[in-house]
Amino acid sequence: MGARVFDLPPRAAEVAAEVTMLANLPAGPGERAEAILDALRQVIPFQAARIALLDPELRQHDLLSCRGYNDRIRAYMTTQEHHAEIESLGLHRTAPLRVQDLPVPAEEIRSWMELFQPAGFREGIGIGLVVADGRRVGLLGFNTDNPAYASPAACNLVQLLAPTIAHAVDPLRSPALLARIVRGMTAATVLTTSGRTLPLPGLPTHPLLEATSAVLLAATTHLGGTPDYAVFLVPYDRWPAEAGHVRITVFGCNGRPRHLRAVVAVGAPGDLCGLTGTELEIMGALVEGWTAASIAASRNIPVEIVEGDLERVRIKLAAPDRITASLRAVREGLYVPTEMAVITRA
Repeated sequence: MGARVFDLPPRAAEVAAEVTMLANLPAGPGERAEAILDALRQVIPFQAARIALLDPELRQHDLLSCRGYNDRIRAYMTTQEHHAEIESLGLHRTAPLRVQDLPVPAEEIRSWMELFQPAGFREGIGIGLVVADGRRVGLLGFNTDNPAYASPAACNLVQLLAPTIAHAVDPLRSPALLARIVRGMTAATVLTTSGRTLPLPGLPTHPLLEATSAVLLAATTHLGGTPDYAVFLVPYDRWPAEAGHVRITVFGCNGRPRHLRAVVAVGAPGDLCGLTGTELEIMGALVEGWTAASIAASRNIPVEIVEGDLERVRIKLAAPDRITASLRAVREGLYVPTEMAVITRA
């Protein structure tokens, strides 16, 4: 007969309250994960544990917090083979499974016989980490040297706390927070390394942020610097445009999991310092290293006209020279990238 729903380890309520508090700390996912494992060890005496984040594009896991495993096991946990094993055994689901609960005998699981059992482990608990909107974010796992410690009561507690732990390590929490503080932000998305887009929790998206949009291609070409951040303008004539433009803000996701490339936000353009659409496009070419002659040739106009535009830009930006004007344009996003200068205003 299985454990009753209310069968929980001693001090479970206290530990649950602590985990809930830790899940909302203003810290990084790794720090929250470490603290949560410390809390859980008060009621689940494990010898090894890990919280791993899922990379759905590479189909493998990134170890966010991992303790008690030898190097061979740690290396295996980040492989596609282990990801496939998790899927086949059902360890990605929201109900915890012990080794004794798996759909096949432990003797038929190669990793258990070749890695975990030789390391001294005799039982374990695994459960998928799924956030409130249904996204799978990773895996929580424990291993013990005594089968008795992976008790039904422990499984109940793990199942109760799994959604809170998923929230604690959700890799989209920090990007969503950063997007919210972007000046004038009205919509945002996350761009993955494969070019897909993911919605940010609680934030709207926008047609300019769809995976097929030229804006996202321009955004990725402007990343890679120090800091990994860029802001620029795009011609557009619908909300939230002003003066025929919107502002695009993009910053890299330099963390875990690795498939998250950048956050891209769209918003009102803000103060354009009186720059016209033509001047913003010319500044885009200038900040990319074009000369006045090359700009004139690309636009099929006399170089004197470009020189005049650049001088008016310098004056409007209160800059002593073109270099200073370019630096201000890059810093404040007062330019249209050359690849966006001919975008269809739709």
